[in-house]
Amino acid sequence: MSRDNRAEIGVIGGTGVYDPEMLEDRRDVKVYTPYGAPSDMVTLGTVKGRHVAFIPRHGRGHVIPPHMINSRANIWALKELGVKQIVASSAVGSLREDYKPGDFVLTDQFIDRTKERPDTFYDGGQICHISSADPICPTLHDYFYQYAKKLRLPVHDKGTYVCIQGPRFSTRAESRLFRQWNCDIIGMTLYPEVVLAREQEMCYVTVAMVTDYDVWADKPVSTADVVETMQRNAENFKKLVMDALTGMPEERSCGCCDALKFALI
Repeated sequence: MSRDNRAEIGVIGGTGVYDPEMLEDRRDVKVYTPYGAPSDMVTLGTVKGRHVAFIPRHGRGHVIPPHMINSRANIWALKELGVKQIVASSAVGSLREDYKPGDFVLTDQFIDRTKERPDTFYDGGQICHISSADPICPTLHDYFYQYAKKLRLPVHDKGTYVCIQGPRFSTRAESRLFRQWNCDIIGMTLYPEVVLAREQEMCYVTVAMVTDYDVWADKPVSTADVVETMQRNAENFKKLVMDALTGMPEERSCGCCDALKFALI
């Protein structure tokens, strides 16, 4: 990859965060990967001197459903461009009363309930048992939590994210079960993105916005409600994800860059 097509920060835009207009000197690049095509062209640009690569997780126009996202290609493409830190946005449902629609959550743990999603770069030849004990970069997690508080946004610094297969929403029985597991939020995209980034020794943080109460609350989840909440809070979402990029810590003392040290056999 040429020197002009390099970035230090990667932004994976989920539902509601597709607009790379804040990037200066924007240009789209096509990145080829051993795992096929990423979700879309990658937009490169700068935010006050920080070099950023932006990729829409569901493709421009939101055309790729959650279970069909090529996460390996997306993460590989960002790594190929030189990205060391990833900020991912997502829309989630709430599994608890005090995590309200419009609130932001800095996820710190996850439970995987997906199936048949390629979730490793090590399919043979070398074995990798990556540690997922603490899957989110602690430095970026704390930074974005403090930045959200600075903006006076409603934010929670703890959030166990249960990632379901999609594209369907949960049954009431499933939703109530996840509450019994002490899960806080529910979505369809965190996994395997987070562990693939860890296998590439990249710092990863996800900024989630609650769009609805999941069906445990005895009100069926509707796409219309999700979209309405996203539109109502879109500016806050973009501000939190994009404005914070300029102050992200450049020094990586979190340990993410050594994730493979004791993982390879």
